[in-house]
Amino acid sequence: MRSKRNTRWSFEQGWALRGFENFYTDLVAEPEFAEALMQGVADYQIALYEHILAEVGPYVDVVMVAEDLGSQDGPLISPHTYRGMIKPVQKRIWHFIKSRTNARLFLHSCGSVRRYIPDLIELGVDILNPVQVAAAEMDPAELKREFGKDLTFWGGGCDTQRVLTFGTRDDVEREVRLRIRELGPGGGFVFNQIHNIQPGVPAENIVRMFDTVLTHGVYPLRV
Repeated sequence: MRSKRNTRWSFEQGWALRGFENFYTDLVAEPEFAEALMQGVADYQIALYEHILAEVGPYVDVVMVAEDLGSQDGPLISPHTYRGMIKPVQKRIWHFIKSRTNARLFLHSCGSVRRYIPDLIELGVDILNPVQVAAAEMDPAELKREFGKDLTFWGGGCDTQRVLTFGTRDDVEREVRLRIRELGPGGGFVFNQIHNIQPGVPAENIVRMFDTVLTHGVYPLRV
């Protein structure tokens, strides 16, 4: 069983309430206000999950949280700002969740998040999604080599920005087989296309993606 709520967390809720420009300015010019805002979000999330996990904590296998920290070209905020302002709030919420259940913590965080990964592991993140390999610094082979012993990669299976949308069926098969070779050895890889399948993707590309996974993505790997 997976616990999922379509609600923003501390960092995302900050800019949802204040707007991107205002909240990013708050982080630098009004840090006490930004912290108070995020801690208020944390208060709400902790109270909510206290009720939820009191009822279903023993039965949940995965708790999904979402906090987009990256863009196509790099982190949305500097690692220094992240560690000083965002990470302590995440620690408070996520450690509370893990204190109430043995479920794995699944983090959905789009974009280039490579520079945050050591911190995320330290905070107790077990699973990373969507593993946006087309973003900067997100080479899947390097991610597997550096973090594969501590992190499960749920995603990264096929690029939805270019390959699945605009490639041929053979392009899709090559991409899928490559990702299985890079992320699959030793386990810790749940195949999934990167984020949502976009409108206009040829149906035959979707079929080829799943056919390739069913043929080559079963252990022992045959890629």
